[in-house]
Amino acid sequence: MTALAGWDNFFVIVGSSAGALIGLQFVVVALIADIVRRPDSGQASAAFATPNIVHFGTVLLLAAALTAPWGRVELAAAFWGLVGLCGLVYAAIVIRRMRVQTAYRPVFEDWFFYAILPFVAYITLAASALAAHTYAYEAMFCVGAATLVLLFVGIHNAWDAATYHVFVQRYEKENTPRLTD
Repeated sequence: MTALAGWDNFFVIVGSSAGALIGLQFVVVALIADIVRRPDSGQASAAFATPNIVHFGTVLLLAAALTAPWGRVELAAAFWGLVGLCGLVYAAIVIRRMRVQTAYRPVFEDWFFYAILPFVAYITLAASALAAHTYAYEAMFCVGAATLVLLFVGIHNAWDAATYHVFVQRYEKENTPRLTD
């Protein structure tokens, strides 16, 4: 029995959730499309909206890959380790984007959920891949924890973005003086 055995239900549930949440993100973006955009909103979107889709996509990818019949955990570990390394690179890109965008000044909660937690999740994936040969059972729990962190980070960030657009952007739109003819 491999270390991957018994994880099918976990990854089916987590992967299905991530897939559904990706779809909901598209719906929310379509619904708030009429809200006034600032000229610098593209930078903010790259820093605060796109990472949610990437994290949900990562969870979906890991769920699909880890329910495949690998046979040996080392092969699966090489894959999730590569995903972890790519995630670390992406987390560094997001941190840079957060620093250079000018539409919004991030507070500690933003840094925690958009930078620190994803970085920890991706480093956990990469490190657990290295440990999988010797500690396969424990490594699978690390992968499970990392996917849950990414899923919950995405949920938090999607809610945060939606409430920001609804309550802050809409308020600014409704209270901006308009020039009349």
